[in-house]
Amino acid sequence: MAQSPLRVDERADRVHVVLDRPEARNAIDQAMVDEFHAVCESLEKTPRVLVVSGAGGIFASGADIAQLLERRRDDALKGINTRLFDRIAALPLPVIAAVDGFALGGGAELAYAADFRLASSTARFGNPEIGLGIIAAAGATWRLPRLVGEALAKQILLAGRILDADEALAAGLVVSVHEPSELPAAADALADRILKNDPAALMATKRVLAPGAEHPAAELAEQAVLFESEAKRERMTAFLNRKSQGNGKASG
Repeated sequence: MAQSPLRVDERADRVHVVLDRPEARNAIDQAMVDEFHAVCESLEKTPRVLVVSGAGGIFASGADIAQLLERRRDDALKGINTRLFDRIAALPLPVIAAVDGFALGGGAELAYAADFRLASSTARFGNPEIGLGIIAAAGATWRLPRLVGEALAKQILLAGRILDADEALAAGLVVSVHEPSELPAAADALADRILKNDPAALMATKRVLAPGAEHPAAELAEQAVLFESEAKRERMTAFLNRKSQGNGKASG
């Protein structure tokens, strides 16, 4: 029986998914895509934070080249990786990519689809697809310019520039850099910080941040729902009680 390409650790408030194809440097193949869709289905039904990482000191070396070689026009139009990464990006609660080692090609595009990227000191980001006669067609051509700006995105996509961890941090592609052994704890700490907030407000904020959201109508519609929520009343009342006792103050 073939080994599963994903290791999935489901917890009450978060799901850890580890890409685990050591023989292929965690390259993204059809089996991995299929299993990841099942994870997404679970997270759509029961929203939790998703943390994605790679086994063996590599995030993902890209899409599986052996499978790409055999794909043709109709396969490209199916958007096999595109549909998965779009689904990951649209999950109800935030997605964290904990990138250790190489995140190249489709692996980089998976990281770009996350809401937050944390890097180890060995992380490397790049999109070398054009050297293989194809383009980065699973989100990099539009997500990456939004993340790092058009000029740097063109260096990566057209000139093959690879960003190391410090360069990715300086560009705003990652939010923090850690030693490899500390990366899992850093991802969980970020998840903890996110999960202190109201789930409904988190999900509403993700929806209005999504590309194509109609502003400002989207914000006002989401806020109208939240203004009627019991969580809003409880959280604001608790804040005012702390403030009246001299134990809290407004932030932001």
